Amino acid sequence: MRDAENVTFGGSALDRAAELRGDETCLAAATKEAGARTVLIWRGKVLVSGPNRETLVRLAMDHPVMRLAVAPPILLGRETDGALCFAHDISGWTPDELDPDRVGGFLDTSEQRHPDLPAESVFADLRLIMTCLSPRDAELAATAKAILGWHVSHRFCARCGVESRMVMSGWQRSCDACGGQHFPRTDPVVIMLILHGNSVLLGRSHGWPEGMYSLLAGFVEPGETLEAAVRREVHEESAIHVGAVEYLASQPWAFPSSLMVGCRGVATSGEIRVDPTEIDDAIWVSREEVLAAFAGEHPFLQPAREGAIAHFLLRNWLADRLD
Repeated sequence: MRDAENVTFGGSALDRAAELRGDETCLAAATKEAGARTVLIWRGKVLVSGPNRETLVRLAMDHPVMRLAVAPPILLGRETDGALCFAHDISGWTPDELDPDRVGGFLDTSEQRHPDLPAESVFADLRLIMTCLSPRDAELAATAKAILGWHVSHRFCARCGVESRMVMSGWQRSCDACGGQHFPRTDPVVIMLILHGNSVLLGRSHGWPEGMYSLLAGFVEPGETLEAAVRREVHEESAIHVGAVEYLASQPWAFPSSLMVGCRGVATSGEIRVDPTEIDDAIWVSREEVLAAFAGEHPFLQPAREGAIAHFLLRNWLADRLD
């Protein structure tokens, strides 16, 4: 697929400076350089600014708010001017006015402002602003969110249960008790553009907003190829059989730690039988109906979330740009 890396969170070509991750002396000196900066994460949200929340805020490494960091900084990489960029997590801070029922939900539109940060900056849900960010800002934000989230959920050694420690600038955890070494996990998920003539197979999960449909998706199981995962997941959820399968594009998806692998598949059957334990509904939708949904003119169908690979694949299908 020619435009594969134009997907949100892709195409930035960030230099991750992996050769520096274990060089503590070099990194200690780099953090004191005037050009070094950091991005902030608070409970999975990213610090942004601008009228459309289109700019990822970068702060000096010695900014006073760093006193709230719950862990050492993560090295994200080297920016185009040669300066290193890090990420800090200040999730220990609790805003004076916080509605816990709104933070972290499917559609979290709440924003939080820290009194020590620039007045125009807010912590916002990355899913809501991802299409507003530049490719570089989007990649930095997604990487920071994913790696810091992994440290929160993997504090303890999977071999012996003792709390491990962050090493390699945040890209590894080491257990001093048993010697176990642990690395950030990324779970492969196939997401499928299943075609049957002029129609595409769409489904919806339980609890989604009314009318919202997307491409079917599911985790790849151990010992399984991507092609086999596509066929299995589609059949489990809809009873549709799939023949030929081909790879299209991928997208890192830091919600919390997946790699979405976009594939195209050709259905060899047409009768849908939904497994209600897997999904809420599945339907065949014509190209014309998808086009109407994208234009906001369909009577009930809401398009997949803009910025998600499902939206990207459907849009390229409509434009005949899959090959």
